[in-house]
Amino acid sequence: MYENTYPNKRFKHTLKFLQKHISTSESILDLGVKNPFSEIMTAEGYQIENTTGEDLDNNRTAIENSSTEVVTAFEIFEHLLSPYEVLKSIQANKIVISVPLNLWFASAYRSKTDMRDRHYHEFEDWQLDWLLEKTGWIIKDREKWTNPINKIGIRPLLRQFTPRYYIVYAEKAINSKS
Repeated sequence: MYENTYPNKRFKHTLKFLQKHISTSESILDLGVKNPFSEIMTAEGYQIENTTGEDLDNNRTAIENSSTEVVTAFEIFEHLLSPYEVLKSIQANKIVISVPLNLWFASAYRSKTDMRDRHYHEFEDWQLDWLLEKTGWIIKDREKWTNPINKIGIRPLLRQFTPRYYIVYAEKAINSKS
């Protein structure tokens, strides 16, 4: 449907997973500034608001004051020093999170020109699972997928079958305290 507006496989997979778990009637707080994927979500009928680019490690006001039913965080947690504190401050009862997985054959991403565009964490799946469980979330579904690139070499070959992205749908535990 939006074939030309999806920049890559990641957006298609993320949208399919989101549609599997979240209804368009549920309000969403999307962590991060408005971006191509939040525009896709809006075009698909989701009611979303974005955070405004504030440093979520230091300022979680938007999260704490949000009355949305769902929080989404697509490739955000790897940029945070303390995703634990962000997860604890979420008031919504549902979350959908995707993160890039740590690849043993490639170092963590780090922009040389933009200090904010760096990965402090690149998770292994069990690390994100543990973080969610420790902050009062129950994982209901999860998936991984690869991100092949059309280049020649050992690393591009490894990307053909090594999962690069991990997405999780979780709900807040009933006895979880904010």
